[in-house]
Amino acid sequence: MKLRQLKYFVTVAEELHFGRAAQRLHISQPPLSLSIQQLEQHLGFALFIRNNKNVALTDAGSLFYQEAIMLLKHAEDMKQMCEQVASGILGQLRVGFSSSTLFSSLNQYITNFQIQYPQINIILKEMNSLEQIQAVKLEQINLGFVHLYHQDPQLEQQLFLSEDFVCCLPKNHPFSQQEKIDLKQLQNENFILFPRPIAPHYHDQITSICINAGFSPKLTHEVRNWLTIIQCVEIGLGFAIVPKSMQILGKGHLCFIPIENNQIRSDTYCIWNKNMTSIVLNNFINNLNFAE
Repeated sequence: MKLRQLKYFVTVAEELHFGRAAQRLHISQPPLSLSIQQLEQHLGFALFIRNNKNVALTDAGSLFYQEAIMLLKHAEDMKQMCEQVASGILGQLRVGFSSSTLFSSLNQYITNFQIQYPQINIILKEMNSLEQIQAVKLEQINLGFVHLYHQDPQLEQQLFLSEDFVCCLPKNHPFSQQEKIDLKQLQNENFILFPRPIAPHYHDQITSICINAGFSPKLTHEVRNWLTIIQCVEIGLGFAIVPKSMQILGKGHLCFIPIENNQIRSDTYCIWNKNMTSIVLNNFINNLNFAE
């Protein structure tokens, strides 16, 4: 049983006249009659009562007509849905990110993409860099934004953002008015950072900034995300070294000061699986402006 046969049947059922049905379908009457006969043979029961004057639906034909209407509508809906998926208009995008990345320009890219493709369901998954790399390789997420350059033949990666680290202090701190800060001035103060297992490479980068300044940081408080780090600084528990984009969380109660003689930068890479074929993914990547 073919969809074309169902369409022919529905047209005859609505016209109750083979000649008019054939005209409506833009075909001649003999192939239409043959198609209905083949459909009845396939089903094993009559759909129409025919005589020289009239064509009428049988009881089985009336029920079959109702079901055929729904089936044809479902087939058309399915076709349109698949066309939208094939063109990247409909679908989902699973994005991995670390907490700091969401405060960068990534936030605006996601917003703009959602406006451009409102039928794409964007699913955000907060993970550290190593978790994202594994999830991309296993195709559990479509792409990730990581702070670790990771050479892998399975992965494609582009530098998305490169920014300075800055020192975060409370607004009432004695050094808050300095244009730049020598971190050694803070060597005796509490340092706030996330535990190393959460993001080893990123953790080592940040602590290296202090070591390069001539001291080992007094890591007193360990918290699990940037927002909590910022809040701990705000209530005076210590200082932190954060990516410059975190300034958005200052809210007037914090200051963010450039660090003297620091060459270490916060780099964010966009990664995706080379073997993953997804028009939605390609559309999102094409909308990104990668760093030079």
